[in-house]
Amino acid sequence: MKIKVFDNPTQMGYMIAKEVAAQLNTKPESVLILPTGSTPIPTYKSIVEMYKNGEVSFKDAVTFNLDEYIGIESDHEERYYNFMQRNLFSHVDIKPENINIPDNQTTDCEKECVDYEAKYRASGCADLALLGIGNNGHIGFNEPGTAFDSVTHVTSIAESTIKANARFFASEDLVPKQAMTMGISTILSAKKIFILITGKGKHDILMKLLDTAVADESIPATALRLHPDVTIYADREAAGLI
Repeated sequence: MKIKVFDNPTQMGYMIAKEVAAQLNTKPESVLILPTGSTPIPTYKSIVEMYKNGEVSFKDAVTFNLDEYIGIESDHEERYYNFMQRNLFSHVDIKPENINIPDNQTTDCEKECVDYEAKYRASGCADLALLGIGNNGHIGFNEPGTAFDSVTHVTSIAESTIKANARFFASEDLVPKQAMTMGISTILSAKKIFILITGKGKHDILMKLLDTAVADESIPATALRLHPDVTIYADREAAGLI
């Protein structure tokens, strides 16, 4: 597990965007796993600028998002489908049929998870996965205690995650309590993984991730120790004196 530290999220986002562009320029049909939340926004902004400058194309790329809320209106701005359209997809040349996000408008979320996993596996799995991390160590919505052999599934969102995500909603009560998420084994199938960590609030979990030598299901992100090609991208606030 490698770590790269940058002065600020903008600089970090630009460098990650360069890596994404390099991946797509080397293999235009690359499969990408993509996250939502505030952390990847600088990366998406830089990718959009690179696309506008002719430095990258998503014409043949295939994307799978990590997760999606259950029980959120189709037009809600915090629905992850809408987040991705707003911050990335509507600004680049990706084909709509190559965008994959769990469908939270379905009447059968369990079946949607089975179908999503099957479609992902049929794609050959991701060439590159971008991940965020929660204060409790969750990746995707894989909360502490999630089995490392888990696949795409319906999960209950931890109380601490609900509190952390409340800033995106009018009140904590409006944060969805369930989600569909790629499982930990699904994430680990990616050939290369970048984990994005920014802000003082993530310093403690970054230290735990670095200091926990053995993968431990009580800290889901430590499963990344089982993967041969993981790079942590952190800003100076998150990294502290590293």
